Amino acid sequence: DDTRDITYAKLKDEVSKAANALTDLGVEKGDRVAIYMPMIPEVVVAMLACARLGAPHTVVFGGFSADALASRITDCDAHVVITSDGGYRRGAASALKPAVDEAVEKAAGEGHEVRKVLVVRRTGEEVEWNDDRDVWWHELVDSQSAEHELEFFDSEHPLYVMYTSGTT
Repeated sequence: DDTRDITYAKLKDEVSKAANALTDLGVEKGDRVAIYMPMIPEVVVAMLACARLGAPHTVVFGGFSADALASRITDCDAHVVITSDGGYRRGAASALKPAVDEAVEKAAGEGHEVRKVLVVRRTGEEVEWNDDRDVWWHELVDSQSAEHELEFFDSEHPLYVMYTSGTT
């Protein structure tokens, strides 16, 4: 039952701050970013921030397994993952970060390195932490400037990478 009201102006500021944060993490035009999050406003902020940078994103449903996430991370060559400590299902906290940690390890086993994992604090549950890789959203994004220089991209520049369940 929690809610947030976000104006278009506030959304623009949050997207600019997230774009600046992703830039600080080394994301550039053409880099792919995997998003594995619950249904919270930061999902939209992350997608729009990636678009602002020209960094195609792939959204992976938070209910998918670590194996499914790892295969998508590896396939689209994502070096940054945006996630949350967890989400809520039927009112109970449900962890997401452990699946990301497992997926990152599986991807590494296939020779693919995820350099950074940006983590939104949603449930406040304890999570395993890798100081060299993991970064809290509220520490990095919230400290950024709300000003970001907009760049235009060719109409054929990829916006996102979409995977199907295999049934289509």
